[in-house]
Amino acid sequence: MRVVDIGPEGPAVVTDGPERVAPPPPGVVRWIDIVKQDEQKLALLGQRFGFHPLALEDCLHFDQRAKLEEYEGYLFIVMHGFACPDRDPTNLLPRELHAFVGPGYLVTVHEDALPALDDVWRRIEGDAALGRRGADFVYYLIADKIVDGDFAHIDLVSEALDELEETVLARTHPRDLQKLFQLKRTLVSMRRTVSPQRDVFALLAKRGTAQIADRTTPYLRDVYDHLVRIGEAIESARDLLGNVLDAYLSMVAQRTNDVMKQLTILSAVFMPLTFITGFFGQNF
Repeated sequence: MRVVDIGPEGPAVVTDGPERVAPPPPGVVRWIDIVKQDEQKLALLGQRFGFHPLALEDCLHFDQRAKLEEYEGYLFIVMHGFACPDRDPTNLLPRELHAFVGPGYLVTVHEDALPALDDVWRRIEGDAALGRRGADFVYYLIADKIVDGDFAHIDLVSEALDELEETVLARTHPRDLQKLFQLKRTLVSMRRTVSPQRDVFALLAKRGTAQIADRTTPYLRDVYDHLVRIGEAIESARDLLGNVLDAYLSMVAQRTNDVMKQLTILSAVFMPLTFITGFFGQNF
């Protein structure tokens, strides 16, 4: 557990441990980040914040669909991102982030390290003025950083497809087909994640709630626009993947036809000889 407090003036104050895991005093914006959650940590949240047991249960099991739930006095938001540590688009790892956005506080819960969230944490530490714009704005910074990272992952997929297209047109190999299906699974996973997430931010950008200030709404709308563009990029990549797969199958069919043509020529040459030797080899 780590906590950063942003007061009306002065630098941000960062502490570790459960001591300040509680609603902030008036005039303070508090961000609580919990990594590798367990029942004890979530029970502490429920005790000090009064979060709904169903929301805490969702935080305990990280297999949730992207969603937005409104409770009395706070919002519970589930969003997803991806990690690609080795820059291999066929090895794209999903990352899930749960957040509670309430009056003056933001609580984030995640199972794995999120570089995008750590970057925002360092920004808040270095520039407390960002945090003074509200807990909803801090959540926007995190969401925007995570969503922008998806563009880099789409670029990796597109580059891999371009390389495969050149390879397939030069010479086909069974491993190319295997990689095509791996990339297809990656795109399906990204599409399954981005589609509901787009709906979540469409709601956040439109609905007027006490937890989302009017000045933050245009920023959330920008995140929604990015998600729309990512969805379109995923569809374009799927079309390109279909074209590469068609090219692969066409090249394989062409190679099969060439082999059959050669076998036909050999058969035409040896068939008369086989007939003659077979005919005169009979026992009259």
